Amino acid sequence: MLAKNDLGSRVVVRRRAGTHGDRQLFTDVLGELTAVGDTSLTVATSHGLVVVPLAEVHRAKVVPARRGPTARETAALELAAADAWPPPAVEMLGTWRLRAAGGYTGRANSALPVGDPGMPLPEALDAVIDFYRRQGLPPQVDVPLPLAAGVERELLKDGWHAECTVEVQVCPLPELIAATPDGAGFALNDAPSPEFLAMIAGTRGELPEAALHVLTAVPDLVFAQRFDADGTLLARARGSITGEGRWLGVFGVETSPAARRRGLAREAMGVLARWAAGRGATDVFLQVESRNTAALALYADLGFTRHHHYTRYQLR
Repeated sequence: MLAKNDLGSRVVVRRRAGTHGDRQLFTDVLGELTAVGDTSLTVATSHGLVVVPLAEVHRAKVVPARRGPTARETAALELAAADAWPPPAVEMLGTWRLRAAGGYTGRANSALPVGDPGMPLPEALDAVIDFYRRQGLPPQVDVPLPLAAGVERELLKDGWHAECTVEVQVCPLPELIAATPDGAGFALNDAPSPEFLAMIAGTRGELPEAALHVLTAVPDLVFAQRFDADGTLLARARGSITGEGRWLGVFGVETSPAARRRGLAREAMGVLARWAAGRGATDVFLQVESRNTAALALYADLGFTRHHHYTRYQLR
């Protein structure tokens, strides 16, 4: 039987699931062990938390951790995500991308160190600093981990500060479709409405001119918007397809305060998933700060799992 010292481990729990005639039936629960109580075990699965009464446990054990993504897979997803959120100013440093968008969002105003900068690392970071000083922006680097661990070590040695950690989460598109309503009440548009932009501004403040480029300069994208009867925007989300048609990227899922707890975020995810599947995409990714526990809980319930993470470093 599993014990409290197994918390955090990947486990499989075989539970009794009734009988068929005189034959006992079983089902397996696979995921991370998050709680061990007097009467139950709790496992975080790809479809959310599952509480298994101890009386139903046939056997349970720790299993090897899931294989993480390869360096190539991480790099490919990072580039797909970068293509899905394009800043107006991009300067290549070898295969690194130095990105600037007038300060609109961290990921559009940070260097992406994927691949080879074409010069020694200290010189590459000097070039990053020079680029952002010319842009009038603080130097920032989004470091995918563990892919760019060497870059992280150099940044820490040079006194850069960690600003935030962002989880890059993924889900097969058929699983997301199965876990969400179809979002039939959402309108799908090729461009953001004034109300869509106003909702962003209400969250982030006045939008710089570069923001519209970041939001719209993707060949294959859609804006999902849900209005009430009087034309008030209740919820919004943006979807784009990149990575040679494989990846739906979900960005900016937001519900107005008056419309929360009505399942509109799930509906937005559902309508984007169905739109992308109709265009041949097979997987979905999103990026969410690790401190946004409410969003992480929603996405876990929809079947998302962590692919990798990145930490944003800034030179103050």
